[in-house]
Amino acid sequence: MQSDAARAQDGAPPDPESDVLGWENGYWYNESLSIVRDDGINKSERQKIVARAMARVERIRRLEFRKKVPVRVIPREQFQNRSQDPVEDRRRTFDNVKFEALFMVNETTNSLAVQERNAGSSIGGFYSPTEDSIVVISETRPPKVDELTLAHELVHALQDQHFDLTEFNRSTREEHNEIDGLVEGDANYVQYRYTRNCNQNWSGTCLERTGRAGGGNGTLANAGIYLLKYQPYSDGPPFVAAIRNASGWDGVNALYEDPPNSTEQVIHPELYGEDLPSEVELRDESNEDWRRVKLEDRGVNYAEFGEAGLFTMLLYPSLTQEGTETVIPRESFATRNPGTNQNTLDAYNYSHPATAGWDGDKLYAYVNENVPENETGYVWKTVWDSEKDARQFAEAYRKLLNIHGAQQVEGRPNAWVIPDDREFADAFHVERRGDTVVVVNAPTVDQLSGVYADVTPEAESNASSRSRVARAQDPIRSA
Repeated sequence: MQSDAARAQDGAPPDPESDVLGWENGYWYNESLSIVRDDGINKSERQKIVARAMARVERIRRLEFRKKVPVRVIPREQFQNRSQDPVEDRRRTFDNVKFEALFMVNETTNSLAVQERNAGSSIGGFYSPTEDSIVVISETRPPKVDELTLAHELVHALQDQHFDLTEFNRSTREEHNEIDGLVEGDANYVQYRYTRNCNQNWSGTCLERTGRAGGGNGTLANAGIYLLKYQPYSDGPPFVAAIRNASGWDGVNALYEDPPNSTEQVIHPELYGEDLPSEVELRDESNEDWRRVKLEDRGVNYAEFGEAGLFTMLLYPSLTQEGTETVIPRESFATRNPGTNQNTLDAYNYSHPATAGWDGDKLYAYVNENVPENETGYVWKTVWDSEKDARQFAEAYRKLLNIHGAQQVEGRPNAWVIPDDREFADAFHVERRGDTVVVVNAPTVDQLSGVYADVTPEAESNASSRSRVARAQDPIRSA
């Protein structure tokens, strides 16, 4: 560490008699460091970098670190080649059905492997609450520390020390994203302010970045899954900023006692505390041939995607190279103007009329031992704030089916089939009833009623007859 005279020259005061905000382990937030980066970072240099970064994080976040945080730096190839715990078939099947329902991976693709490849190329670092330590991933050999990534992960360590990150329920993708809207939103907002200080008050003292913003430099295995998981990193910072601007950092701290209840509340901060999601009721109406896939040992036996998941599903076709049809065009998704610093706090727009008004969703996954391997089924019920919102989603979902080559089944107004030569070849029943939309999936049209008993030609005909009078005002009653 520097002498008091050197610190004075840097504009940093002498060490305090006791720990204070902006000083950690012998270093002030505004000290310059003598670091030679060309030959990598040795242990003593890493300790300096971590101490000053901790001081800078607590200076911004106005919370004191209660203890030191161990930090390791590893090359990306080491992270990509890390060993993974074996995954039981039931969990793999359940996860595959989830992302098949979003039209992101087909039934023959291992969605967990896709997510691992995404993580291997995109993650810049991580904090482990169970080990209370940080790993920063370096793009170079010898390894170097990316200061902004380090700062982001230090915020997670700070959160854990004050609010215990292990207490939050992340059983479904929606629950994961809604909590991360706070946790990652807080960390990204601090990182945003950290970056501004690096460009202004701390100019010349911050370590240069070693990779692109958001993580590594590799190619994503699936952009749709990546963007679904990225939603909290985009919408979370403005959500946290809105709370801080209204109530200060004390208001942000209070969020950990009363976090967002949905991704909808993070996407639309004005709805926080005002629009609680509905508890979706979905009966298991499968016959004896179909069996629900349950993960009760993990605390959940259904999937839930939220507004963020439905939005990303409808956006995804615009990100692929297949055809020119889109439901949500990519131009309406990107809010950042390339080449400028405008809107960098909120990189992407996850709001669209087709998914705004979401009020809840629930998906059950099914398997059948009598169908070919990897053939599955599901029932997915979404609930909306109004019939208008439900109609808009049903219309958008029907357009998504058309993009994938679906054809309506003759004599069955709610049944659709994607041909065998297309990636997501299956049968679908799609029906709106008031403010709900139910999607049923099976390998064939005949098997739809086995997955969900309320799907029969007679039921579809009756639904068509019931809505005949109203159809002039509601042309997509049978979606």
